[in-house]
Amino acid sequence: MNAEMKFAVLIDGDNVAPKYLKAILDEVADNGVATYKRVYTDWTIQARQGWKKVMLEHSVMPVQQYSYTTGKNATDSAMIIDAMDILYTGNVDGFYLCTSDSDFTRLAARLREAGKFVVGVGEAKTPSAFRSACNSFKLLEVISGSDDTSNTTKKEARAKKKELDVAVTPVKEIENSIYKIIDENANKGKDTFIGEIGSRLMNKFPDFDVRNYGCTKLSTFLEDKMNNLVLQPKNNSTIVSIRNSNISKKDLEEEIIRILRAHDGVCNNMAVINEELKAWNPNFSAKKLGYSKFSSFMQSYSGILEIDADQNIVKLKEQ
Repeated sequence: MNAEMKFAVLIDGDNVAPKYLKAILDEVADNGVATYKRVYTDWTIQARQGWKKVMLEHSVMPVQQYSYTTGKNATDSAMIIDAMDILYTGNVDGFYLCTSDSDFTRLAARLREAGKFVVGVGEAKTPSAFRSACNSFKLLEVISGSDDTSNTTKKEARAKKKELDVAVTPVKEIENSIYKIIDENANKGKDTFIGEIGSRLMNKFPDFDVRNYGCTKLSTFLEDKMNNLVLQPKNNSTIVSIRNSNISKKDLEEEIIRILRAHDGVCNNMAVINEELKAWNPNFSAKKLGYSKFSSFMQSYSGILEIDADQNIVKLKEQ
């Protein structure tokens, strides 16, 4: 994001606690300027009075919305209408929608359709539908650094940690995506720079944020969480590559045989074998072994395989 971007910060006061306000505004300040700062709720409810002090401290506008009917969320409607009004003014580049409510999913999608950058901010319980509708999604528990468990039991602390772990994209899934990025670039004869990895991960996983995994920098995350990656400085940046490993031809042959036997001796898509070899050993790469194509690598096992490169079919020869 551009540090000069202008954002509308709209906060659902019905399900975001006032203790998070400073963290939200700090997050916005790291990425741009908060042009609009509004909190929506029914301020006649006694439980909302905790907002008064923090809103005054940070010059945030309270927006009153009476709950006309029991069980109906009038706050959602007011926030959605305001968002659309702000959209049509053309005064902002993006929106921070601060809520854990999936009812704002369509709003996030609509704002993105209009070319605005949408950041969702919510708790770990936020449904995946809303997260995916945003360009980026931030966890309130993480950006606020609210890891103080002094007033909670060990059981409650464990439950909260488990909730946060479940709420983020698994490291293994991220790792597989990075391998794919590196392989795609290698096929084009290109190096993979760390900036590209960061951008593509955020495009693919809206909730990707290295802070979710206890890190403050992407380089630290890659080095700490992924042992099979190597980071090397180049031209004031960093190249990321897959660590070389000495995989023997015999080990590869045995694994290929195992894969084909699991497919009843024949595989109608050679790419399946390539993916399964990478799952078996993330360091596997036909190019690293000196072959320009995966099919050429497979041809090196013609003694045990029947290969139809045109049809993309691989069979085990009868032993």
